[in-house]
Amino acid sequence: MSEIPLGKIALFGAAGAIGKSVAAELRAQGQPYRVVGRNRAELERSFGSDPFAEIVTWNPDDPASVRGACRGVGTLIYLIGVPYNHFELHPVLMQKTLDGAIAEGVPRFVLIGTVYPYGRPRTAKVTEEHPREPHTFKGQKRKEQEDIVLKAHNEGRVKATILRLPDFYGPNVERSFLDRLFKAAAHGGKADMIGPIDRPHEFVFVPDVGPVVLALAAKSEAYGKWWNFAGAGSITQREIAEKVFALAGRRPRLRVAGKTMLRVLGIFNPFMRELVEMHYLLTEPVLVDDTALHRLLGTVGKTPYEEGIRLTYEAYKTAT
Repeated sequence: MSEIPLGKIALFGAAGAIGKSVAAELRAQGQPYRVVGRNRAELERSFGSDPFAEIVTWNPDDPASVRGACRGVGTLIYLIGVPYNHFELHPVLMQKTLDGAIAEGVPRFVLIGTVYPYGRPRTAKVTEEHPREPHTFKGQKRKEQEDIVLKAHNEGRVKATILRLPDFYGPNVERSFLDRLFKAAAHGGKADMIGPIDRPHEFVFVPDVGPVVLALAAKSEAYGKWWNFAGAGSITQREIAEKVFALAGRRPRLRVAGKTMLRVLGIFNPFMRELVEMHYLLTEPVLVDDTALHRLLGTVGKTPYEEGIRLTYEAYKTAT
């Protein structure tokens, strides 16, 4: 496997959980990098004390601003999120970013994606050969986003690759599916969860992602393809809840909402309303097979659930 120099790395959408994980790995390696986002104050809070971080703000609706954010970049890592009720923005923002990157001659582009484009799983474990047949609006928009990237690669305008992640969790990762569980265990009260909670699921421990992203980006064979990154095995939400509350020395106190309750809550809460179409991920879980990624990288570090849950609980416990 051939290693390639990555040049200046830019994290677009750096202030999210995965962006911070990649930044932490770059910091550990002593590599300078650029963080790009709309909100300078948020970027300063997250990266202002890091001497390796160059902070750049941008406006994706302004082509000149996009080009400025891409200027001098060797590898662009795309982590931009959108509001959960505005997934139509995913392909739009991707096209604007990619156009600016190509105009500036950025040679490599890494998209951090999701399992949504696979749709309902046809097999117990989903490999990269599984067809992309999303039946949800969110899956369709994520597929459109991927198609824009893959088209640019196939046309020779940029070298691109995609890393697909399942749900994730980690220390103070508030956008995790499990955030309310950890908060309830650490600070009291009932944990709000979305059921069924006894089906197999998988979660990636966020601090594990950064090293994998950078290792993937440095492999010339990675480009022109997508890759799965699985959790540390399958586990149920109930098992996680039991482990978290055991650390707190209490029995689990859970309040579980099923699909019908999500519909009711969605009348008042747009986020809950948006979860309804994705509920199949709990009843027909997409468990990915990342054998290909292991074969490509040789080593893929994964924190066991026991340790990841403990580290996450401890972080929530000490958080103010």
